Amino acid sequence: MTSGLAALERRVAKDLALIAYPERDWVPPRIGPDGARCLDVLIVGAGQGGLVTAFRLLRERVGNILLIDARPEGEEGVWGDYARMVTLRSWKTVTGPDLDIPSLTFQAWFEAQWGEAAFAALGKIPKEMWAAYLLWYRRLLDLPVRNGLRLERIEGASDHVVAHLASGELLRARKLVLATGIDGTGRWWMPPAVERLPAALRAHTADRIDFGALAGKRVGVLGAAASAFDNASTALEAGAASVDLFSRRPELQRVQPFKQMSYAGFFRHLADLDDAWRWRVMRHLLNLREAFPKETWERATKHRNFRLHLGAPWLDVGTEAGGVRVSTPQGGHRFDYVIAGTGLDIDLVSKPALRQLAPLVALWADRYTPPVGEADERLSRYPYLGPALELTEKAPGAAPFLGRIHLFTYAATMSAGPSGASINAMKFAAPRLVAGITRDLFREDIAMHHRDLLAYATPEFDLDGSR
Repeated sequence: MTSGLAALERRVAKDLALIAYPERDWVPPRIGPDGARCLDVLIVGAGQGGLVTAFRLLRERVGNILLIDARPEGEEGVWGDYARMVTLRSWKTVTGPDLDIPSLTFQAWFEAQWGEAAFAALGKIPKEMWAAYLLWYRRLLDLPVRNGLRLERIEGASDHVVAHLASGELLRARKLVLATGIDGTGRWWMPPAVERLPAALRAHTADRIDFGALAGKRVGVLGAAASAFDNASTALEAGAASVDLFSRRPELQRVQPFKQMSYAGFFRHLADLDDAWRWRVMRHLLNLREAFPKETWERATKHRNFRLHLGAPWLDVGTEAGGVRVSTPQGGHRFDYVIAGTGLDIDLVSKPALRQLAPLVALWADRYTPPVGEADERLSRYPYLGPALELTEKAPGAAPFLGRIHLFTYAATMSAGPSGASINAMKFAAPRLVAGITRDLFREDIAMHHRDLLAYATPEFDLDGSR
């Protein structure tokens, strides 16, 4: 198996050599006020979105880049954290980080170690295996990552941005990509009544939860999306006495709308539509929410001590006798612990690194007024991004440096559809992002490129020895 992976790695090297043209780096150095060269691109986040962005930039011969991540190597992303599913929700043949290089696909990596028959027998990809694949991808491609660095604040300058790190270090870059995942530009939300409960009695699905401590306990879960079911199953597998899951809707969301939209036209060109069409399409999709796969359903419902309550919003929540009292239209319940699977609220102010910038950033509410009957306050809080997923100014001319900051996070969804937080769309979104970055870098340096063109005088052959 080791020899199979080594052979695959030689194949990757050969494939990359075959498509290396043009081979030279082309971005002229930009010197900052401290006398050091600015990075061409700084990528914050070394999970799947950051890694694929870095690879695409290197393919485009933008080599003066750096990725930073607050977590240790191998712990980037959500796979060892609050992603409590057993497998990915995407099918095993969905591609993304490989950017259409067959030898870099997950399937090639898997088959090199366990064979084609094993891949044929595989269902969905185990999440730990996906994390291992991403780490292999990072190391094989020698992507420039520095771990243990946390972004604290972003400052704008005339021709670059300054990233202030928690360590006190400053990193200057002409372009900044925030590839900080699903919650990189928002906060996990729970109803105020649940949030007011003592911390020992409640959690959000995105929190670190000691599931072992729930053995023998009665657990209530609010929400009926995939993460709610994942947490319910994890509690049951840890020995919870019972788990009751509550949905305010009368039916489960069993239709996966993004399956219908999984085609190149949608992934590649939603961002090219006018505001009215983007709002109409994404409002429908984001209000339907995503369905979870049957494996998620079967994982929970195989437990006899799992109970599902549909059409049962939590009307009142409080403490009682050391536990939690919950009232629903169907009656009252008492739990030892409750978990809120109530999703994410886009909120730039909630992120310390973005707090100072947030008042300057244009949101959808600042750029588009939907027709009567189509208003949605939740969606209006998404940032209104440019064609390369760049931030835009709320007041034109007030903060032009915002165009140097690109969001490869879930917050890009309203402007560009699935992108940095989606494996399915990554092969379309990363090239769009990087093309916008290289376009801007080239335009800014056109005078230097023109000077170099005029000065170019290397002859193709020597006249010595000719007749």
